[in-house]
Amino acid sequence: MSSTPLSFIFFFYLLISSSSWLLCFSSDAGFNLTTIAFDDGYNPLFGDFNLVRSPDGRSVRLLLDVSSGSGFISSSMYEHGFFSAKIKLPSDYTAGVVVALYASNGDVFEKNHDELDIEFLGNVEGKPWRFQTNLYGNGSTSRGREERYRLWFDPSKEFHRYSILWTAKNIIFYVDEVPIREVVRSDEMGGDYPTKPMSIYATIWDASSWATNGGKIKVNYDYAPFTADFKELVLEGCPMDPIQEYPDFTTCKEKDAWLETRNFAVLTPKRRSAMRKFRQHYMYYSCCYDVWRYPVKLPDCVIDPIEKARFNETGRLRFSGSHKKQAKIAKARRKKKQRAASKERTDV
Repeated sequence: MSSTPLSFIFFFYLLISSSSWLLCFSSDAGFNLTTIAFDDGYNPLFGDFNLVRSPDGRSVRLLLDVSSGSGFISSSMYEHGFFSAKIKLPSDYTAGVVVALYASNGDVFEKNHDELDIEFLGNVEGKPWRFQTNLYGNGSTSRGREERYRLWFDPSKEFHRYSILWTAKNIIFYVDEVPIREVVRSDEMGGDYPTKPMSIYATIWDASSWATNGGKIKVNYDYAPFTADFKELVLEGCPMDPIQEYPDFTTCKEKDAWLETRNFAVLTPKRRSAMRKFRQHYMYYSCCYDVWRYPVKLPDCVIDPIEKARFNETGRLRFSGSHKKQAKIAKARRKKKQRAASKERTDV
């Protein structure tokens, strides 16, 4: 009777484990979203010749080549809202390339702007895409609240939804229907919490100076054009003129109340569990544990002792790759050295 090879058993175990792991990211009932055509909510921002609308006008492709990147901007500015798109990122070699979906009012408030970012940071071929979230309030660029992550899928193979919820109470970043980060407004944050109306942007651009390995690896235009596809666009918010003399805050209060009742605004126990698991396994940098940059903890940081144990003082993981596996290897090596040293003393 032939025996089953151990390698096959191990592979099967990994397959089942991975499937079980993905199930932990299953979410509650799906978001009920209203999508719009590109022209109903957006305008080209730059690189018009590198922005290609689909024939039905409901999706758009942004290209980066040696001549230019490209981007688009919402037709209105919004006081709070839910901003979302399904995105497919460039594949193969993408070092130095940044694709972003973000909210900002930097073109109106140059010295005290607000901003909410989801930025995808390119990488060399064969390595996974990484991305970061960030927020600024009232020009607080010296106190950027970055977090960086990996994903449990390849974002260049198919579309996935990326979303930002911004209310008067909190900010939630989503990947598909998994919340990956929540920032709750507090009195201690003061002006660091974004409060002024913002436009919504999507861009692809050359960030060779910093995006990959601190700028050591540049964009290689032999792989151009780099393409990022956007579809199923969502703009749910209260349109407002940021310099209007008598803004109608009553309208925005009604819209805020409506937003807070939506499915995507409610962090159920199941969603909080999914967020915790995502952060435990895929977050590799957090400003909240970066004591070099912030000797005094940022007031909105909630320190989780279990989470903190994973990071060194720079806010980065103590171990690369699977930190648990690396920790076990390091521990085994220490024990081996201790046994060897003990044996040497005994022999003497």
